[in-house]
Amino acid sequence: MTKKPTCLIVDDETDIRELLVMTLERMGIETYSAGCVEEAKTLLAERPYGLCITDMQMPDGTGLDLLDYINEFHTGLPVAVITAHGSAENAVCALKSGAFDYLSKPISLKQLRPVVESALKLTGQTDKSHPNTLEMIGDSEQIRHVRMMIEKLARSQAPVYISGESGSGKELAAKLIHKNSSRADDAFIAVNCGAIPENLMESEFFGYKKGAFTGAAQDKDGMFQAANGGTLFLDEVADLPLLMQVKLLRAIQEKKVRMVGSTTEESVDVRIISATHKNLAEMMDNGQFRKDLYYRLNVIQLKMPSLRDRPADIPLIADLMLNKLCMHQQAAVPRFDENALAYISRLPFPGNVRELENMLERALALCDGKVITIKDLMIEDDAASRFMSGEFDELADELTLTDYLENVEKKAIIQALNKTNQNKTAAAKLLGVTFRTLRYRLAKLGLSKETDADLEHENE
Repeated sequence: MTKKPTCLIVDDETDIRELLVMTLERMGIETYSAGCVEEAKTLLAERPYGLCITDMQMPDGTGLDLLDYINEFHTGLPVAVITAHGSAENAVCALKSGAFDYLSKPISLKQLRPVVESALKLTGQTDKSHPNTLEMIGDSEQIRHVRMMIEKLARSQAPVYISGESGSGKELAAKLIHKNSSRADDAFIAVNCGAIPENLMESEFFGYKKGAFTGAAQDKDGMFQAANGGTLFLDEVADLPLLMQVKLLRAIQEKKVRMVGSTTEESVDVRIISATHKNLAEMMDNGQFRKDLYYRLNVIQLKMPSLRDRPADIPLIADLMLNKLCMHQQAAVPRFDENALAYISRLPFPGNVRELENMLERALALCDGKVITIKDLMIEDDAASRFMSGEFDELADELTLTDYLENVEKKAIIQALNKTNQNKTAAAKLLGVTFRTLRYRLAKLGLSKETDADLEHENE
């Protein structure tokens, strides 16, 4: 006989407590209840629970006090905190303190059921002591920290903000958080916010009803509906216009969306993970990004390290990528010679993992099929001879690591620009980075010269 899941309800209001007990028992959950923090602690000592639902304000303490106690003495027990309607600050505070999720008053069954089901799924995963984060390759301290954070974040419903440079693996991190969470069986929907025309954003995010506008021949779900029960990954969230930021904020706070052309809202159960390579805090200070949305998205932050910050991982990543490329091309896997591995370990890689992959594709096409040499990896032959002669080592002795890496990066960018007759779009492609990344690196390295052509490209 399957053991019934158990839940602890903590609320000083008798009617709410009884309503929750009745609702959960109808869902087949064995339920216990307490009217204050101390009574809850007593019940916690008597038996294990699959979930705890607690009100925020009680006679002898707060829901956050109970949450802290559970985090310390009953590690792994998911806690959902009940907050007053529209109390965004309390909800964010609870999530930051380690709450699994929150419920807003008045609590509806549509809101309660997905939270309870997700929490109990998570409790059932306790035997899974080693979440699958192996796709995040590397042995460096930075990447071990990222894997540890992914494991923690997978056990929560809190919104996550992933920061980091272009190509540093932000989407992979988001996928791994989803893959190891209680939402793994449902959809992971990724959307590039910068790729959606502004006039289509609302209908793309929230869907539309038949006849809502010219061409709306039938009802169509948006990305929130497609991700219902799962995770919605908002890549380049900094590119959202201010009007859309307001609508997104409401959808996150209320857990409801309204289709374009509809007069009613529908509940959605979506976990939000967002990412951008831009500085959101700076944009917020400049009035380009709403503060209330920033604090809603940035409940927990995960920073992805750049590739140049973990050079010891580069040979390992390169080897894995090379095997994948060869498998895709159904070709034999060549090996790297020692100089080739030493060379790529010293490159600054402004385009990060994406740039490394482009370099390896190029090398695979140029090599003899057996060994990848330093010449196969380089754009210019004279760079290979300079490296082999030890000139790179002499430069490294004279400069700080940052100066040395910037020096190498400058030379690579200048060579690419010269080779493409100063065409920045072509140079970016040659370097394996986006046009915007190249512009950013040019400005940072003091090589930038704004032109009308650049601005036209930026506005395309």
